[in-house]
Amino acid sequence: MAQSAPSSPQNPASFVAFGLRAEAEPIAPGLHVVATPIGNLRDITLRALATLAAADAVIAEDTRVSRGLLAHYGIATPLIAYHEHNAEAMRPVLLARLKKGERLALISDAGTPLVSDPGFKLVGEALAAGLPVTSAPGPSAVLAALVVAGLPTDRFFFEGFLPAKSGARRARIAELAAIPGTLVFFESPRRLAETLGDLAAVLGSRQAAVARELTKHFESVRRGGLDALAADYERDGPPKGEIVLLVAPPADDAPALDGAALDQKIRAALEKFSLKDAASVVAAETGQPRRKVYARALELSGAAQDE
Repeated sequence: MAQSAPSSPQNPASFVAFGLRAEAEPIAPGLHVVATPIGNLRDITLRALATLAAADAVIAEDTRVSRGLLAHYGIATPLIAYHEHNAEAMRPVLLARLKKGERLALISDAGTPLVSDPGFKLVGEALAAGLPVTSAPGPSAVLAALVVAGLPTDRFFFEGFLPAKSGARRARIAELAAIPGTLVFFESPRRLAETLGDLAAVLGSRQAAVARELTKHFESVRRGGLDALAADYERDGPPKGEIVLLVAPPADDAPALDGAALDQKIRAALEKFSLKDAASVVAAETGQPRRKVYARALELSGAAQDE
């Protein structure tokens, strides 16, 4: 069994939490993926604190942000910057340290690492090299938003950020339209109104929720139809803070159209989208099998070209 590293001024074996001093137990060599608070510092787990205190170093996305968290709990473990701009150069360095038997803790700016950050490549290469990887679970913006949105929670799909340009964004939304679960997105405040408008254009008036500044002092959740929310944020301007956007799945009782009514839907969609995307949108709206809608869209598209 590997011997634990002795305590040192740079790597103390204790931390201060909630006014109490506690000893940090030694941790095993390897990469420890540690979730940190998404806003409220009190949401950190005791295991996370112990791991950060006992690690040889903490790998952080932004050391300025992480330094504040560690200082708050009296943890002086050295920090290593690892982000999208230096990841290619830093991964071999970090893997070499892990191969020597070091204990490294990986964190992100907030929440659970690997979700919309470069940590997944480091984890993947560590596993490929046969190095141990351990998770210390905790806060997650995705789950925190899901449980307060008021939308179905039995199945959900996390997309991350949609494309920045409207055309590509609508095309991607069309690909997601038929997924039978709540859709979860991250979005920037300045693009929120435009994204809600594109979601409404493709998905119709599905119910949605905009969760802002979760766990922080000004936390808010605004719920309503996509079209109504788009109008609200267009009128009010961009909100402040971090945004998680959630959209309800297709309704189970969506009316199944056929004949002339279905053709009308398909023709309208073909005016806005490619044939593939139009089929996805109409299938999601009507409850018809996508294969059937695509075949009919192909027929209508061919007939229009012949005219």
